Amino acid sequence: MPYCPECGGEMQYMLGTKHYVCKSCGLSVTQQELMELREKLRPNEETKEEEHERQRKEYLKWYLSKKK
Repeated sequence: MPYCPECGGEMQYMLGTKHYVCKSCGLSVTQQELMELREKLRPNEETKEEEHERQRKEYLKWYLSKKK
């Protein structure tokens, strides 16, 4: 059973309206809207390659600034 992105309560699927409705706060969303909300709230995780590239660029920027 999915959980509400707003309050963390349980969400129940309503067949008549094809919406998920939170039992706690009453939030009503479609499955697509629920997936979009979760994607927005999920922290953006870097891959190892992206992290390595970011660190390399930061080091290069620091190194070049010391040369002046």
